[in-house]
Amino acid sequence: MSVSAREETAKPVRNFGIDLKTAGPLVALIVLCVLGYSLNPAFLSEGNLANLLTRSAFIGIIAVGATFVITAGGIDLSVGSMAAFVAGMMIIIMNGAIDVMGVSVWTVILGCGCSLILGIGAGFINGFLTTKGKIEAFIVTLGTMGIYRSLVTYFADGGTLSLASAARDIYRPVYYDSFLRIPIPVWVFIGVAIIGWILMNRTAFGRYCMAIGSNEHVARYSAIKVDRVKTWTYVLQGLCVSLATIIYVPRLGSASSATGVLWELEAIAAVIIGGTMLKGGFGRVGGTVIGALILTAIGNILNLTDIISNYLNGAVQGVIIVVAVYLQRGNLRAPKRKAQE
Repeated sequence: MSVSAREETAKPVRNFGIDLKTAGPLVALIVLCVLGYSLNPAFLSEGNLANLLTRSAFIGIIAVGATFVITAGGIDLSVGSMAAFVAGMMIIIMNGAIDVMGVSVWTVILGCGCSLILGIGAGFINGFLTTKGKIEAFIVTLGTMGIYRSLVTYFADGGTLSLASAARDIYRPVYYDSFLRIPIPVWVFIGVAIIGWILMNRTAFGRYCMAIGSNEHVARYSAIKVDRVKTWTYVLQGLCVSLATIIYVPRLGSASSATGVLWELEAIAAVIIGGTMLKGGFGRVGGTVIGALILTAIGNILNLTDIISNYLNGAVQGVIIVVAVYLQRGNLRAPKRKAQE
């Protein structure tokens, strides 16, 4: 064989195929949009799309934080209960502030500031107990899930905590107003997603999260401060929960024990659908955003059609999680089979 012939055979073959692992969630979202429009043309109406995007903002923001936790090999089951607790405390603080300082924009700012502090603090508690307390993340967040849900039920005396109407009138635009015809919650979601993508893909923090999720022991030997990084992922999760709560409270102006129910399921589902490995080591913030849109689109289609009862939305999400994890398991086995061959 001549030298030129050898060089030709040595050249790598360019693959113009679609990477389903990366493009799969986007393809699924497009298929859902086509399906939704075929079942009910109102699906692609401006009003319905605005509602879909706004509803996806809550879960999407929380799911961005969950992406870092899961990438680093952790899990947080408390996000829904945490959101309910933070929302309840926001309402209590703002109602109390009205009696002292009257109704003004500062009342709302005070409530939002307390929300950020509470969310960051709750996330730190989860992270500290997981890393320094050496307790499994599943157990820690399962425990705090019950604690936060019980606390909001206690403060509401088994009922509902309602924001004073005067304060709600000032706070209401945060959810219902728009900028450039895009709802404000969607802008917040976009901002959180961009910052999350930069942190995951352009900073050492994102690389550390992936390294810890891949092999925590090797990460320790590589001089990565594992406990600090993992704690920060939970702090980031708490911050995202507080941001989602800030834009959620003006929607209904109330909080109860039913607030945030199954949000942890939706957040984890959005992360897994987006391509992040449940066992850690690989995270895709962009995929998480698409995963949140897919979940919201499924619920929206169920509302617009009578194919499946809307009460089965949680069941659909559960099936999606199981299927997504099963497919990831298949992808992990493929390299091993090739290596054996």
